[in-house]
Amino acid sequence: MKLVIQLVLWIVIIFLGYKLYDSITGPVQFNKVKEARYQAVIKNLKDIRKAELAHQEITGKFTGSFDSLVRFIDTAQFAITQRRDTSYADVEKNKAYGIDEGYYIEEIILDTLGFTPVRDSLFGGTDRYKSMMNIPVEGVDEQFKLQAGTLMKNGTAYSVFEVKVDKDVILSDLDKTLLAQEKQVNSVDGVNGTAIKVGSMDEIDTSGNWPKLYDSANEQ
Repeated sequence: MKLVIQLVLWIVIIFLGYKLYDSITGPVQFNKVKEARYQAVIKNLKDIRKAELAHQEITGKFTGSFDSLVRFIDTAQFAITQRRDTSYADVEKNKAYGIDEGYYIEEIILDTLGFTPVRDSLFGGTDRYKSMMNIPVEGVDEQFKLQAGTLMKNGTAYSVFEVKVDKDVILSDLDKTLLAQEKQVNSVDGVNGTAIKVGSMDEIDTSGNWPKLYDSANEQ
C-alpha cells in the first residue's frame, strides 16, 4: 500500500512539474511563433499598401479588387517629372500703371522626362506582388480581406481602402487560451484588436495597426 501511495505521489509530482514547465514555455513558444507569422503578414500588408497608394496616385482612387491591383502593377507607369520655377512680366498690369516692369507672374512648371514601370519602382522587378494577397502562413489557404470605397468628410469625397486578416486565421493552430488573450491586447507594443490591418473604411488613414517594432528604421 505504501508503494502504491508513493507511486501515485510521483505521478502527481511529475504531472504538476509538467504543467509548471508548460505554463512557462507555452507562452514563450506561442509568442515566438506569433511574432514570426506577424512579420510575414505585415510584410504582405505593406506591399498591398504600396500598390494601393500607387493606384491612387495614378488613377485617383483605391481599388477593392486584388485582380485589378495586380493588373495595374503589371501595366501602369509612373511619370518621371522635373519641377521648374519661372516668372514673367504681367504686361496688362504694367501697361495699366504705365511702367515697363514691375508686376510678375510666378509659375511652377512640371516637365515630364519619361516613364518607369510601377512594377520596377515598387517591387524591384520581382513578382512577389502576384502572391501578396495570400495569407503567408503554412496550412492557411486564405486571402486578405480587401475593401475600397468613398468616405465623405466635410462635404468632400475621399477614396479609402482597408486590408485585414483576423488573428483567428493566423494563429488558429495555437493554444486557444493564449489566442483569446492575444485578441484582447491593448498595448503600445502589441498589435491591438482581433485583426491585423492597414487602412480604414471609417477614417482617412493608410497606416497599419502594428507597433513600430515591425517597421524598419527608414519606415519609422
